[in-house]
Amino acid sequence: MTEPRERVKAAAFFDLDNTLMQGASLYYFARGLAARKYFTTTDLLRFGWSQVKFRLLAAEHAGDIAEARQAALAFIEGWRVEDVRRLSEEIFDELMAERIWAGTRAIAEQHIADGDRVWLVTAAPVELGEVISRRLGLTGALGTVAEIRDGVYTGRLVGEMLHGPAKETAVRAMAAAEGFDLADCYAYSDSVNDLPMLSSVGHPTAVNPDGALRRHARARSWQIRDFRTGRKAAKVAVPATLAAGVLAGAVAAGLAIRARRD
Repeated sequence: MTEPRERVKAAAFFDLDNTLMQGASLYYFARGLAARKYFTTTDLLRFGWSQVKFRLLAAEHAGDIAEARQAALAFIEGWRVEDVRRLSEEIFDELMAERIWAGTRAIAEQHIADGDRVWLVTAAPVELGEVISRRLGLTGALGTVAEIRDGVYTGRLVGEMLHGPAKETAVRAMAAAEGFDLADCYAYSDSVNDLPMLSSVGHPTAVNPDGALRRHARARSWQIRDFRTGRKAAKVAVPATLAAGVLAGAVAAGLAIRARRD
């Protein structure tokens, strides 16, 4: 009798916003900062409106990404890394923990049980990704990396925002460093923007997919997992569209923060 072949250990790469977590991590981070008077509710609403335009008018062109990048840099320039990590931990516990999708978390936990390495891959700051990864017992996080000097953010990025094709590059680098064959690896995302990452692995799954990704997944017989009800999907859409609005409005917030400090 032939013995069953042992499952190949692999890596699983999870997008964060709307894939592992309901809504957008940066939106909730911004809400937590607003509650702590780092900026005003008006700033938060401005961020939200900017992101509604960013998402609904389409619009992930190079200019949009460049604008978001510059806004993100203005937002964190001069902040101490230890403060960002502390605030990330507090705000995750207050606002994000209850918004983790139970279904996606169960998939991640099964990968861990199977001996796989499980990584978050997010455009959010890597410090926020690392906090969420630790809280969920995952291997680690790949995220946007900002330059740090003497424990303070300089306002410059190390490389590019971890978005779109940059995610595929990061996944390939991690798989090579860990010694995994991408054909044996898994990737999970809700967004058509993550097609490069999803297409790079042998086992892609569309989770809570947007319309374009759902169509793409069906055409290629990819697995689709949707943990939303119709009611929940409607609720999720609003905070999800706010995330890059936080970035797009961050210059104003950064100025407001500096003005308060002064």
